[in-house]
Amino acid sequence: MKFKNLLFKFITNRYIVNKYTVTVLFLLVWIAFFDRFDLYSQLDTRKKLKQLEQEKNYYLQEIENNKATMNLLYEDSAQLIKFAREKYLMKKNGEDIFLMIDTAMAKKE
Repeated sequence: MKFKNLLFKFITNRYIVNKYTVTVLFLLVWIAFFDRFDLYSQLDTRKKLKQLEQEKNYYLQEIENNKATMNLLYEDSAQLIKFAREKYLMKKNGEDIFLMIDTAMAKKE
């Protein structure tokens, strides 16, 4: 009985039932759960942003690696020939290319 009376007094307290307090509480609940930019959307957006930043860093690193490879290929024609033969299976006239594929590695891919 005392708990019910105490709870009733707490709820009917003039600070709790104040129209401004009720309005602020309503707006906070609305913003947190029902708004277009609710908490779940914010967390999801931050997760996507973090993933995109990781992808950006990966691609920036790949660009740096490719620039270094390009500079090496422009400077040394022997490296250019080696790269073309290994990467694109280019050959000189009169040559034959034998491609050996490791079956164990091919099964894993």
